[in-house]
Amino acid sequence: MKFTFTCKKVSLNDSIKEYAEKKISKLDRYFREDADALVTFSVEKGHRCVVEITIVSGSTLFRAQEESRDGDMRGAIDAAVSTIDRQIRKNKTRLSKRLRQDALAPSVPAEFDVSEETEFQLVRTKQIAVKPMSVDEAILQMNLLDHDFFVFRDAENVVSIVYRRKNGGYGLLETDSIGA
Repeated sequence: MKFTFTCKKVSLNDSIKEYAEKKISKLDRYFREDADALVTFSVEKGHRCVVEITIVSGSTLFRAQEESRDGDMRGAIDAAVSTIDRQIRKNKTRLSKRLRQDALAPSVPAEFDVSEETEFQLVRTKQIAVKPMSVDEAILQMNLLDHDFFVFRDAENVVSIVYRRKNGGYGLLETDSIGA
């Protein structure tokens, strides 16, 4: 596994990075080809340690963001690795074509036993009119509707999505016309 570390508002010693490599490398057994791990460390509001791990293997992407309120970066790393491990185990049937065949043990210890979703349950379908507007107008409309995201067309007539981020602020997803 190839690692890329990023530190935001914090400087870390090599022991934390080595610890992260050791823990995340345990997930390497799931992947056929060499995976890339992007690890971002940050400290927010003085003492909240946040670790974001993104693992890219082929076209499959796994992401986890965990925080430790007591200033323990190792605890946040452990929680993020555990989250990705749970994601893989929960979706093991759907991911079986993308993961190594022998990666998932047939008998899973009780502490890792997670019931697998056999199918996704779609509970509602809604038709929407995608209207042209600016990003600021879309954010305003999203806030007025008290939604977490809003779909709109931008000035170039490209379908885009604005969303409210968990850690504050807003995000913008712009669609791509490649392959269309």
